[in-house]
Amino acid sequence: MAVFTPVTIQEAQALLDQLHLGQALQLTGIEGGIENTNYFLDCAPVGSHEDEPSRYVLTLFERLSKEELPFYLHLMKHLANKGIPVPDPQVNDQGELLFEVAGKPAALVNRLQGKSHLKPSATHCATVGQMLAKMHIAGRDFELQQPNLRGLHWWLETAPSILEFLEPDNKVLLAQETAFQLNLSRTSAYKSLPKGAIHADLFRDNVMFDGEHLTGFFDFYFAGTDTWLFDIAVCLNDWCIDWTTGELIKERMHAFLDAYQLVRPLSAQERTLFNPMLRAAALRFWISRLWDFHLPREANLLKAHDPRHFENILKLRVHHPVQAFQA
Repeated sequence: MAVFTPVTIQEAQALLDQLHLGQALQLTGIEGGIENTNYFLDCAPVGSHEDEPSRYVLTLFERLSKEELPFYLHLMKHLANKGIPVPDPQVNDQGELLFEVAGKPAALVNRLQGKSHLKPSATHCATVGQMLAKMHIAGRDFELQQPNLRGLHWWLETAPSILEFLEPDNKVLLAQETAFQLNLSRTSAYKSLPKGAIHADLFRDNVMFDGEHLTGFFDFYFAGTDTWLFDIAVCLNDWCIDWTTGELIKERMHAFLDAYQLVRPLSAQERTLFNPMLRAAALRFWISRLWDFHLPREANLLKAHDPRHFENILKLRVHHPVQAFQA
């Protein structure tokens, strides 16, 4: 959510005209994140005399191709139609979801109300767990398929480009863990894990709340078809940890898992591979943060995340496996 591509109010208005959404009032670049250009776009709806503007988020896609983008946009539309609180992509008269702004592929979605809880309680974790399970079930009949583009293939492809920046012990860790995950992916237990559309990046800053009421999941542009357990692991490694140590907080973890399983109970294979998937989720974000930190792109408002956070989490999951279920 950095600003790589400047957009003028006139360019934003041209998109609003295509969508018959009214007059642009304000366009504000969004700070945070590292993949796409994002703006808040407020407009006065056509024929409206209300004081409150309609509020949207304009996204320009910097890395994703036009061929990859329909998966994300149609997934959000599918989930929104199923009652899952996600940004709803706006469509033109031809039913198109993908447009061009400032020479880049672009989409416009409604802006969710509320704010992110960066210090969540067990109640927040339970609410997210329950909604994630509902999202997984709602996506079971989503017809489009697209691999998790930041999955195992990307880890193996990207790891060599960041080795030169690592200390010797971390070079060993990276090599050992990518080998572990590659071998795991070839096992029958892994291949039997339930799969479907996943968010793959459902961190605390990608969920909105109004008090303790969850108002939406957003930023689906890392979504893909992968194991649901990986999606759970990504959440647990962010929502349910002590931020300074990376250790899982049992109260939050069990609140999340118990609420999730009230909607979709975990399979025996998912329980068996619980800690290996926590390791996989930590590895994914360690690699991506190393990549963004050491090989950055220029952007206004860009803030790269410190990769040491997920390095620490990965080491904890490797050396202190998490036992969430009774034998």
